[in-house]
Amino acid sequence: MTIPPTADEIFEMAEQIERNGSRFYRRAAQGFTDSRARQLMLDLAAMEDEHEKVFAGMRAELLQQEREPRAPDPYGEAILYVRGMADGVVFDVRTDPSERLTGKETMEDILRTAIELEKDSIVFYLGMKEIVPERLSKQRIDDIIKEEMGHIGVLSKELTSLKG
Repeated sequence: MTIPPTADEIFEMAEQIERNGSRFYRRAAQGFTDSRARQLMLDLAAMEDEHEKVFAGMRAELLQQEREPRAPDPYGEAILYVRGMADGVVFDVRTDPSERLTGKETMEDILRTAIELEKDSIVFYLGMKEIVPERLSKQRIDDIIKEEMGHIGVLSKELTSLKG
């Protein structure tokens, strides 16, 4: 059996995912001379900033006992999933995706990478819902998941327009 990450640790990881996303979009924006593409990246960065604030607010609402390790999980499925994410097996929230940008990427490269990052964040948030306290309104996490899905829609539309 394994000790699951605390709700505090889960929210900390979620905040880091959003900071990473924001940095990625801002750095990507620097590489574009096209004002529409640059603004799209800056808009997405601003949305990630807002998500970080939501998670920080939820983290601040945690009760002391929710900040402490919980009893071991007898089945461990959700915990193994989230622990895999935290340890970088699924994806590494400690790695800043903006550091991968060289400035030589095409718009298509940026869009494809951004779509993958958005999908990774959705996967994390779905697992997160299994661990955070019910009273913290899982609906807020669902709302963020929907926004991240919307980001994928916008990015996919942009990618399709490049090919058209």
